[in-house]
Amino acid sequence: QVQLVESGGGLVQAGGSLRLSCAASGRAFSSYNMGWFRQAPGKEREFVAAIGRSGGSTNYADSAKGRFTISRDNAKNTVYLQMDSLKPEDTAVYYCAARRWEMGWSTVFSEYNYWGQGTQVTVSS
Repeated sequence: QVQLVESGGGLVQAGGSLRLSCAASGRAFSSYNMGWFRQAPGKEREFVAAIGRSGGSTNYADSAKGRFTISRDNAKNTVYLQMDSLKPEDTAVYYCAARRWEMGWSTVFSEYNYWGQGTQVTVSS
């Protein structure tokens, strides 16, 4: 079982930056592809970014590409989402999620095996 705890959310002005962290429990963090998703008020949860188990491959939603960077430190059992040039439309609860690497890539939240409680990101205009 993987326990995921997100942190780093908060209130930021448009154009600012935040760095989200997701700390994972257990000894097998490197066996999981990791993803970030977000859900804005009244909207469906959407894919933001994903990273392969080694950190060498990444995938981004068009809305995140060029502004967000996903990374991971397997020695620390942590995945990060660096968010730059934030916009009000980035306001959402951000979730990290883990998917067993042998199951392949996915941009669908329900196809991930574990997810955290979320961290709120609010971007003011």
